[in-house]
Amino acid sequence: MARMIRPVSDLRNNFADVSKTVHETQKPVFLTKNGFGDMVVLSMEAYENLQFESEVYFKLLEAEQEEKNGGKRYSLKEARKRSREAVHGNV
Repeated sequence: MARMIRPVSDLRNNFADVSKTVHETQKPVFLTKNGFGDMVVLSMEAYENLQFESEVYFKLLEAEQEEKNGGKRYSLKEARKRSREAVHGNV
């Protein structure tokens, strides 16, 4: 899908249309001022999804780095046991 690029004046003159676009498409609208990029408008839902994806991405990078540096690895059975112990205390 091509980027939606509009002049920043559309926020004032066509706010309802810009709002409808970002909510329906869940994609950002890039706003320009004097022909240059100025800001991006995004729905709250799309922003929160982007934040979540970013957090997951960085957690995965962190886990990969830890694994490369010799971090401890656990089987699924061990991970479940450790999770239960953390929640319920050492049983």
